[in-house]
Amino acid sequence: MLTGFFWLLFLAEGVHPQNNCSYQEVLDHLKITKSNELYYMTRPVKNYKRPTLVSLEVLLYAILDVVEKEQKFIPYVWTVIRWHNEHISWDPKHFCGINNLSLPAEILWKPDLTIEEMTEKDKAPPSPYLTINNMGYVEIQNDQVLVSTCRMHIYKFPFDAQSCNLSFKSVIHTAKDIRLLASDNSSEATEWSRELMRTQYEWLFINMIVTTENATDLEGQDVIVYTITMKRRPLLYIVNFLLPVLFFLCLDLSSFLISDKGGEKLSFKVTVLLAVTVLQLILNEILPSSSNRIPLIAVYCIGNFALMLLSLLETILVMHLLERDNSPPSVSNRDQTLGDEKEGHSIFPNFQGGVTNWSQCLPDMSAGETMSELLPVARQGDSSSLRGDCPDLEKLSDELRELEKTLSQLLSSSREEKPGGYWADLAKKVNRIFFIFYLTTVVVFLAVIYTKWNETDSW
Repeated sequence: MLTGFFWLLFLAEGVHPQNNCSYQEVLDHLKITKSNELYYMTRPVKNYKRPTLVSLEVLLYAILDVVEKEQKFIPYVWTVIRWHNEHISWDPKHFCGINNLSLPAEILWKPDLTIEEMTEKDKAPPSPYLTINNMGYVEIQNDQVLVSTCRMHIYKFPFDAQSCNLSFKSVIHTAKDIRLLASDNSSEATEWSRELMRTQYEWLFINMIVTTENATDLEGQDVIVYTITMKRRPLLYIVNFLLPVLFFLCLDLSSFLISDKGGEKLSFKVTVLLAVTVLQLILNEILPSSSNRIPLIAVYCIGNFALMLLSLLETILVMHLLERDNSPPSVSNRDQTLGDEKEGHSIFPNFQGGVTNWSQCLPDMSAGETMSELLPVARQGDSSSLRGDCPDLEKLSDELRELEKTLSQLLSSSREEKPGGYWADLAKKVNRIFFIFYLTTVVVFLAVIYTKWNETDSW
């Protein structure tokens, strides 16, 4: 019963069980062998004046990497190349309905298409087989990891969008030999690529534009250009770079609350400035050394660095003014005071309006006697006689004690209250004016950078 079922199945499909339906019969009919030079030595046309029409289809599987430093674009693409071989044709009815078969790729002639932007050999192994049909159309499919050069526009890094080209053309054949045609238009290529996209990593695929540049004369070459547009995902750069620089700028602004006395404020600002310098070194490893314009992120870092440097210089100026205000009296002032004393102006005036004649209160000194010889005599004498001879001495002593108490109170109050000298007042004014200017400049600078980053690309 099972044998009858297969018999009916063969009859329904129009296949006679005695027929040997194999691919080899097709190959024998076409005389396709590795030694037949007709199929792989020359371009497959019966009249050399007829060009071979080559259809090309490119789909994007993944965006593996974009190296800004080396200006490289590494996509993973799927290419499908179709052309007509005039030496191949058969009737499927004579070969059990076989209308296509697969052959080793080296048996048949293939168009020598290359990519102009490719800088390294394809890392993916080529497909070992190709497909032919009964009408003579040949198709070969390849998955390729392309390492191509691409001019990067990094002006808006990391909020940038890049457009990289893949230009397909023949190596040696001109337009009189090979004519290139694109299988899909831009919208179809974009839609199919989005469906096939496996991973996009850092970059978001936007679209693919297909442009066919036909040769103006037969000596030229047709070129099909696939322009892949992609946009960077900037979140990682915002968190790891832009925000830390902004935080350092906020720390520099908050340093105005630190007292200008001592070196704490100065050392704090220098530390913040060095931290921004480290971030600039990291940025230098990312961006390419040559660019048509200075990137906005470099302007952002240099601007913040310049603002912090200006703030550091202002702190040094304020500390210099405060140090000048707290400096001791100059030598000229001390010399003037001593000169006044030499002229006979006593710093202890007589509070009764005159100057006390201290020579009356001292014992007579003969020639040759010194003050050290008279001191024992003064100690042995009666102190009451001194008070009697100099009645103002005791009163002056009491007044000096009162003056000492007054000076002590003035000194203690001056220590508690900060001195408000001319240079200290000037330092406060400079600090206040600079803070207003600094805050205004920071706000304007950040607003301009934000506006520039949000502008549409002009290239």
